[in-house]
Amino acid sequence: MWRLGGLVATILLANVCAGLPSVTLHKRPISVEQLQASQQALQLSAANGLLGAGEDIPLLDYLDAQYYGEIGLGSPVQTFQVIFDTGSSNLWVPSSECSYFQLACDLHNKYDASESTTYKRNGTKFAIQYGSGSLSGFFSEDELTLGTLQAKHQSFAEATEEPGLTFVAAKFDGILGLGFPNIAIGGAVPPFQNLVEQGVVKEPVFSFWLNRNEPGAEGGELVLGGVDPSHFKGTHTWANVTRPAYWQFDLDAIKVPGTIGVCQGGCQAIADSGTSLIVGPSVEIANINKAIGAKGVLPAECRELVKEYVPQILKALAILPADQVCAAIGLCDQTGSQQARSVSRKLQALAGSDTPVQDSPLCPFCTAAVSYVKIAVASQETQDQIEEQLEAACDTLGFLASSQAIVDCDQIPTMPDVAFTISGKEFSLTPEQYVLKVGAMGEEQCISGFLGMDIPKPAGPLWILGDIFISSYHTVFDLGNKRVGFAEAA
Repeated sequence: MWRLGGLVATILLANVCAGLPSVTLHKRPISVEQLQASQQALQLSAANGLLGAGEDIPLLDYLDAQYYGEIGLGSPVQTFQVIFDTGSSNLWVPSSECSYFQLACDLHNKYDASESTTYKRNGTKFAIQYGSGSLSGFFSEDELTLGTLQAKHQSFAEATEEPGLTFVAAKFDGILGLGFPNIAIGGAVPPFQNLVEQGVVKEPVFSFWLNRNEPGAEGGELVLGGVDPSHFKGTHTWANVTRPAYWQFDLDAIKVPGTIGVCQGGCQAIADSGTSLIVGPSVEIANINKAIGAKGVLPAECRELVKEYVPQILKALAILPADQVCAAIGLCDQTGSQQARSVSRKLQALAGSDTPVQDSPLCPFCTAAVSYVKIAVASQETQDQIEEQLEAACDTLGFLASSQAIVDCDQIPTMPDVAFTISGKEFSLTPEQYVLKVGAMGEEQCISGFLGMDIPKPAGPLWILGDIFISSYHTVFDLGNKRVGFAEAA
């Protein structure tokens, strides 16, 4: 089964809020002024019906793209670093029974059932497809440890196959899903649901604070059973969950100067801690990227691909249905030329494994090209005319809307804000907040935080507000009242 939760980012540890079990990210030193502000925030959170205490789980931050923290399984405890993912509902870690050639297993911590006195065998097969990676294995049962909290009889998956490079490059070992039970594979009870049902947490609430752009500082914090009042300002704005699968809610509007037709009349969105960027329908994301001055990452390579593949597309269309052409010439399964594979690898690397992307970043290019070529041939355009039109299209975001886009780092101060309206309140992101800065080859590259992906029905179309949004707005997931709350992060 396919899940929205992205993969590939990073997380660290930090400190504990008094009386709350927590997963810790690296924290900043707290001043007297911050302590006073925390007391005020505590009063505000009480007024909002939030518990100002819980288990604090420190998170680690890798390149502002992967946020992860530590859990334990078994007795004695075996520790793992996991992504806490609100876009899926299963817990899995690598298994000691991984096959010999599974490199991802070899590079990460593995659960060994023979070393746990509380292990219970299940053995039911397990398989899951995320936005940027898949895996399979089997279910087991054991005790789960989260900070000072412990859930008994936790069903989880031991991953024995983790194909591809997604999990090889990941800083984390596994994923702990925080979505609703009805998207849990195999009927497994999600870990937080288990904590609630066993009375381990005081309130059916958890919250995220994610830190950015502070090397060496605390990466973030997940609080189980409440909130940390030192990490938000004012009060939370609440949005009711419209479909209790993902943490899905009504998004009233998205405002970007110079664009039209983006989330027109409102749209559906999810708050997803397992996705690095902000994801939306390809055409609408293309409009946003154009408005902020972002460009497709590989226009030059795109033009080269046009010259290489248009002749092949023309020949293939003469003997094959249009929907079989891309597979036949190898662009959709990455079995094409060395150049095609190289471009695909570059796009995947820039997109990041915690971001949901299509199986091959060249599929959108090929599909669009075939559609145009078919029409152009019917209109009796020459091969030269077709290539000229497609090369011009390479300089727009049309064919690369589902790949990453980059911006000129020097232009960040002049770029527009992007505002999301939730429950009547605007939540704005400045360019400094929605641009991801990544070092490459000794130079800094600035990547747009907006990524195109067309999520099919019945789940889609959807907007995914990932870590870029959550790092700016402290986010509370209220399971008891089925609502999501946002407040300015502190």
